[in-house]
Amino acid sequence: MSIIQTAPEAEATGRTAEIYAEDRQVLGYVPSHTRVLSVHPEALAAWKALQSTIAGSMGMRRFELVTLAAALGIGSRHCRLAHGNKSLKFIGEEELVRIACDYRDAGLSEAEVAMMDFAQKLSTDSVAMTDADSLRLRDIGFGDREIVDIALAAAARNYLSRVLQALAVDVDLPPGLSQVLHDALLEPLGHNDAVAC
Repeated sequence: MSIIQTAPEAEATGRTAEIYAEDRQVLGYVPSHTRVLSVHPEALAAWKALQSTIAGSMGMRRFELVTLAAALGIGSRHCRLAHGNKSLKFIGEEELVRIACDYRDAGLSEAEVAMMDFAQKLSTDSVAMTDADSLRLRDIGFGDREIVDIALAAAARNYLSRVLQALAVDVDLPPGLSQVLHDALLEPLGHNDAVAC
């Protein structure tokens, strides 16, 4: 549980109240990370703008696949659950369960697996990355802008996930997330209760 003191919904005012209302409208609830990050609303707005710009450039399916792979590399339960839930808008649950369990054996295209491999490596051992990692993406058919977008999406996930981990922000269970998908998203992280894979 984070030590950061946040405004309860009923007491939120000004920009914080607006931020809460936006998430309630889009997500149906106000996540713990929104409460904590709204302590610095300008930084939260900048983060949302960056995320939106990257996602808009690369497309939502690719953005969510890269995000899930980066969150796997970081070990972020926050982002695996939140973006597993968001991914349902672009990926059917049955396919998403397979991706969450093992994206390399989920029937994805070679290009999708390659960009997820890149995102996971960036999130686990970026110092070991070389031109070979980017060249693999180029050889599969990604252009320079697409390669940059993949790196940006993965690095942006590292930024937010590490902030949430560092501040011990509570992990939310998105409303309506099935137990099967929940377990599939967390099992690769070594979550003891997750048995879907």
